Amino acid sequence: MKTLLCLCLAVYTAFAVPLENEKRQYSRFIQIPDGDGLLHTVDLEEQPDMGVVEAELRNSNNQYLLYTRRNTLLSQTLRINNANSITSSNFNAQNPTVVIAHGWLSNQNTNPNPILRNAFLRKADVNIIVLDWRRVAMSTYPTAVAGVPGVGRGLGQFLNFLNSVTGAPFNTMHLIGFSLGAHVVGNAGRELGGRAARVTGLDPAGPLWQLNSNRLRRTDGVYVEGIHTDGSTIGLGIGSAVGDADFFPNGGNSQPGCLTSLCNHNRAYELFAASITHTHLVGTQCSNMLQVSANTCRGSTLPLGNDNLNKQGSGLYRLNTRRSYPY
Repeated sequence: MKTLLCLCLAVYTAFAVPLENEKRQYSRFIQIPDGDGLLHTVDLEEQPDMGVVEAELRNSNNQYLLYTRRNTLLSQTLRINNANSITSSNFNAQNPTVVIAHGWLSNQNTNPNPILRNAFLRKADVNIIVLDWRRVAMSTYPTAVAGVPGVGRGLGQFLNFLNSVTGAPFNTMHLIGFSLGAHVVGNAGRELGGRAARVTGLDPAGPLWQLNSNRLRRTDGVYVEGIHTDGSTIGLGIGSAVGDADFFPNGGNSQPGCLTSLCNHNRAYELFAASITHTHLVGTQCSNMLQVSANTCRGSTLPLGNDNLNKQGSGLYRLNTRRSYPY
């Protein structure tokens, strides 16, 4: 009986627990959704279009769109190396700056941009800068992956310029990215030398990122947080720790009320938006991923998400949520 119990535990561990440094095996052809939820068949072995990547490196096509409480619906465009575009805008260097980066086949109007923008502006008077990197994001998935480092570096250079023009300190900047956008803001934080107060990865993309040195990592900001909601072996998220603190709601693989990988994936930004307004999403620290999966964590607690620029914490955290807002 003891031998059988050990064998069952080993099998459960192998198939149910995403190891922190595992190399997950995706099929060559997988389904990945765009920003509107439509599924696209992706060939992960397709060669990236380096012309698109090199064009981004030569001349960044990123758009930096400012929203504040003075312009909650219509954005103002900020331009790198154009000080007037910043000084004539509603940007206020005395307020915190929140940057939001979308994922693949998305743009300024697709989620999580409107959801997070509205949640932040309802909570506080902040500068919201939506990064629209559609020129690269609208390419094939392998091309977009290859373009992420250049897009991220461009964002970091823009934030350096913003600091030089306005004096807006890096310790009041919070960079947030969803899916591929999580790796974008990681590269932006790296360009800033890890000086941004916070970097948050919302279910960072998994396909082509397990062994990718350009992925989000804990040194990309003063405090780096990952929120993992679709990290199963066939999930869209990376499923393993990437930051100082990593949260695995409901175990990090599937979410209450969700029947699809897309729903699980999107729950990351939905939970984060809820955490800006509410305070009940609190994780319990786990010693390892087995505890995360088995829901046996008994350590200290740390809130998921929120807008606290001075947030600190480290380790793996699990929390259980409900199926609908505010979760």
